[in-house]
Amino acid sequence: MNEQSRRTRLRSFALGGIVGAAGAIATARRLRHPPRRPRAAQGGLAAFEDAPCFLEVVEREAQSYREGGEMTGERPTE
Repeated sequence: MNEQSRRTRLRSFALGGIVGAAGAIATARRLRHPPRRPRAAQGGLAAFEDAPCFLEVVEREAQSYREGGEMTGERPTE
C-alpha cells in the first residue's frame, strides 16, 4: 500500500468516527428531553372533533339526515 492510500483511508475512518459520534450524542440528547407535546393534548382525529368547521359539518349532516336526505355529503334535492 502506498502512503497516499493510507492517508485517504485514515482520513475516511476519522471522519466516519466523528460523524458517528456526533449522531450518538445527538440521539442521547434527544432521548433525555421529555416530549414537547403536553400529555393532556389529544392526538389523531380526536384533536379536531371540537373544531368549529367539524361541528358545522356534523350539524349539516344531522340536519340532512333529519330531513330524509342521504349521508353522502350531498344536499337533498328539492
